[in-house]
Amino acid sequence: MQGYSVVELAAAPTAAIVRRIEDDQLTAPTPCTEFDVRALIDHLLFWAPSLEGAARKELVPPREASAGYNSAPADDERVALLDQIDRVVKAWSEPDAWVGRTRMGSPMELPAPMIGGMVLGEFVVHGWDLARATGQASEWDVEVLSFVHRELELTADQGRAMGVYRERVEVPDTASMLDKILGLTGRDPGWTG
Repeated sequence: MQGYSVVELAAAPTAAIVRRIEDDQLTAPTPCTEFDVRALIDHLLFWAPSLEGAARKELVPPREASAGYNSAPADDERVALLDQIDRVVKAWSEPDAWVGRTRMGSPMELPAPMIGGMVLGEFVVHGWDLARATGQASEWDVEVLSFVHRELELTADQGRAMGVYRERVEVPDTASMLDKILGLTGRDPGWTG
């Protein structure tokens, strides 16, 4: 299974979750404890241009944190995020995106497949964060979850060292693939706000 073949499958459930977020849910806490729903949307908007650029081997700095989404009408930021999701999917659906090395917001080069794996992980993990925070169901194709789990097993320790993930949450061997992914990123699959 190639990453470019499952990008759309990874993104579609996340986009559906974003579409169903109500205005009164924007201040709800998320399992990504440093962000409420609106701040998590802003975080995704902040990194999306860099992730899109990385697929084309272009250095695109992250969007300025003061881009104005915090003061924008809620519908505008959700529409902007849906547009960015589409753009990232289109860019990473190209097989060449997964070849060679690329940069994600900084001059440091990393293997393109590693960045692509991060993109899929962002869709699943932050999609789950938003779903759980807003009381929505979340479900991804088994191919997507298998791909993301495999990637996280390779990179989760590095992510923890960089402060991207919290300490691993142990889940039973019989846990679902999604719960295993969440545990690798330091999330409690049973989280409730």
